Amino acid sequence: MELVVARIGRAHGIKGEVTVEVRTDEPELRLSPGAVLKTEPATAGPLTIETGRVHSGRLLLRFAGVKDRTGAEALRNILLIAEVDPSELPEEEDEYYDHQLMDLDVVLADGTEIGRITEISHLPSQDLFIVERPDGSEVMIPFVEEIVAEIDLEEQRCVITPPPGLIDERDAVIVSTRDEDAADSGDDA
Repeated sequence: MELVVARIGRAHGIKGEVTVEVRTDEPELRLSPGAVLKTEPATAGPLTIETGRVHSGRLLLRFAGVKDRTGAEALRNILLIAEVDPSELPEEEDEYYDHQLMDLDVVLADGTEIGRITEISHLPSQDLFIVERPDGSEVMIPFVEEIVAEIDLEEQRCVITPPPGLIDERDAVIVSTRDEDAADSGDDA
């Protein structure tokens, strides 16, 4: 099975290094020197990692055969894909690969069906489950401990405890002091 592990960013320096946007929790395993990665688009690869280092909090990679800035710039926005054994599990107990979470049924703690995970969006602040509702609409569920109560891979379900308004906007609680401020200023007149 194939997993996207990074996206190549801009060139760094003049010796062929590139920045990468890491999309794996195990970069030391997937993005180490000697790793051979497929690419999207496929015509750009495969690419073999020659060196890797962290500079100012960003991972920099150099690929075999890419020796200058021009070659590095040509790789910008290419996705790096690792071949992973489908039975392989992440090292940490509370971590999951995207393929494990796809198509899980999403339910509330009382068993109410919400939908099915159709996509996982990896944002800088957190990951989001894109859940297709039975009516065809979609809802985004933040993959955070406060909302995702349980992932049961055997039962193929994800139990959530959403705050009011996340699933159904009619349940939203709007908290604003603007109305109180306007009322207060009107009383003083």
